Amino acid sequence: MDNAATSFPKPPEVVQAMQHYALHLGASPGRGAYAEARESATLMQNCRVRLCRLIGADAQQPQQVIFTLNTTDSLNLAIRGTVMARTGRRHLITSDLDHNSVLRPFNALCASDPRITQTRVPCDPRNGLVDPDDIRQAITPETCLIAIVHGSNVSGTLQPIAQIGQIAKEHDIAYCVDAAQSLGHVPIDLAQLHVDLLAAPGHKGLLGPLGTGVLYIRPGFEQRMIPVREGGTGSVSERDVQPDFLPDRFEAGSHNAIGLIGLSEGINWLLQRSVKEVWRHECELMRIMLAGLRDIEGLTLFGPRTVEHRCGVFSVRIEGYDAPLDLSNALEQQFGLLTRSGIHCAPHAHRTLGTLAHSGTTRFSFGPFLTHDDVRYAVESLAHIAAAAHASV
Repeated sequence: MDNAATSFPKPPEVVQAMQHYALHLGASPGRGAYAEARESATLMQNCRVRLCRLIGADAQQPQQVIFTLNTTDSLNLAIRGTVMARTGRRHLITSDLDHNSVLRPFNALCASDPRITQTRVPCDPRNGLVDPDDIRQAITPETCLIAIVHGSNVSGTLQPIAQIGQIAKEHDIAYCVDAAQSLGHVPIDLAQLHVDLLAAPGHKGLLGPLGTGVLYIRPGFEQRMIPVREGGTGSVSERDVQPDFLPDRFEAGSHNAIGLIGLSEGINWLLQRSVKEVWRHECELMRIMLAGLRDIEGLTLFGPRTVEHRCGVFSVRIEGYDAPLDLSNALEQQFGLLTRSGIHCAPHAHRTLGTLAHSGTTRFSFGPFLTHDDVRYAVESLAHIAAAAHASV
């Protein structure tokens, strides 16, 4: 139950595609005219097209999908590429619930240039929600970028990204959404949202392998960005400057072909079943979890208490377990449950929830292959541990 770190298991098709590449292709896409290189390039292009279909983007413009190493890589490209384009505005907005993959690039940019400033909008400590009006109030004439996490990797809170996007559009401010915990779990239709930049991992909700990530750039917005790295692309090699067309403008160096070909099959698995169906299933799991946790004496749940405004990420603490790691160890050793404990790379989220000084929380996170019985077993295990801790006091 640690799908927020990386999804497991993967669909069999993902592994099969990677094995086919490793055993029969082994070529670098775009780096050769022979059949294996051409097939590798076609398979990788299929991944871009499939992602566009998944997120409601134009599948006739797959070049808007930029391949990266992970969400952190995607967010660095999005944030630095936008801010360093020097539009004249140098104020950044994020929230207290955001991940270090946003917080650290923001802080590094501010440290590198005193003209760059930032505002971190507070969240409701009861549920982790950002009030869109607080985003609106934080905007100044200098604001150039709003970066917001969609689903919190700590509290499971789903932020109102559509409302925030409308505010960004009204003020002509670049808008970046960190979809690390939502893409593949929660239906996202970019045709209905104002999002300039959508960053996500390939290895979580998209069910691909580690070492893969994506950044979707709204058509036309690439003109408001600059590359953050340059290098070989296999295209226009006679020129010693980075190509100005997508995706090559932002993709320097050889691709993780085996990973992206596996990712393509993870996305295809989601297309065949539909993210709406995955979301329906995970909502059922969340309802079982929420109903069960309410009755456990000595257990504290952080984040929304209903399925509304949340995804399948649950942070808990149990009285008698001062260190979240001790609770994780008990869950693994006694019940075979795999969870993640700590600060989860989101220090201000834990400060907001009041758990930073207590080494964070123990986190359960769901994926499409978990069953109703799996979640009931997790609830029963937590109830057993909480009862034993209470009896020992």
